[in-house]
Amino acid sequence: MGLNSVTKTDAHPIPRADELIDKLGAAKYLSTFDLTAGYWQIKMAPGAKEKTAFSIPDGHYQFTVMPFGLKNAPATFQRLVNQVLAGLESFSAAYLDDIAVFSSSWQDHLVHLKVLKTLQAAGLSIKASKCQIGQGTVVYLGHLVGGGQVQPLQPKIQTILDWAAPKTQTQVRVFLGLTGYYRRFVKGYGSIVTPLTELTSKKMPKKVNWTVECQQAFDSLKHAMCTAPVLKAPDYSKQFIVQTDASEHGIGAVLSQTNDDGLDQPVAFISRRLLPREQRWSAM
Repeated sequence: MGLNSVTKTDAHPIPRADELIDKLGAAKYLSTFDLTAGYWQIKMAPGAKEKTAFSIPDGHYQFTVMPFGLKNAPATFQRLVNQVLAGLESFSAAYLDDIAVFSSSWQDHLVHLKVLKTLQAAGLSIKASKCQIGQGTVVYLGHLVGGGQVQPLQPKIQTILDWAAPKTQTQVRVFLGLTGYYRRFVKGYGSIVTPLTELTSKKMPKKVNWTVECQQAFDSLKHAMCTAPVLKAPDYSKQFIVQTDASEHGIGAVLSQTNDDGLDQPVAFISRRLLPREQRWSAM
């Protein structure tokens, strides 16, 4: 029986990536930092080291720092970072070892960079080669953010465009996981992927039956990804606009705000396919 299977779950929450991205989006100046070998910066308690023991041909070893792969490693690390940055949440964000500082003015940003001293005081080190300091836009959690806008990274989109048609359920799930991370950029995502999500059902064979409908959904999703609009970072001091839509197979909505040019710009798209029983419900 493995260590993780007998470990009591630490329920400390990991923040939602989209919420952190929205926090950064409206900023004019941003800096990001990556903590060096994140988990390894936490020492194992003396009584816990032996639980990480392993053997290789030249001997027996145990970890002195928290290894990757432990069930509660993410929760433990997130708790530490949250404690270190407590009180600085109005201008900093942290998703595990990815730290960001955001400000509306350069003067404020210079002050907010005291986060670096806070990390140093806590004994946490950052990887200099991965720092982005005092930028108008930064790459954070797979997105290009800043200046009031949020957009997906083009290399990630290119990966989606280059993806070959899946042949197994596992390959379908991987593709849906990759595209699902950017679903907020795609109008009607839930409806578009319906033929693909149906392939992942336990009732379906592991080697998928790739139909014309599946190929059309696959191609439509790729097209939607490469033509996805730049989203507006939410401004909570201004009015939001919600527009909804529905079809026989899915429901969706777009959240928008009026931008500086007087045009309605999407903040996020949301959608999902209807369950069979929901498709029988009255629309009234």
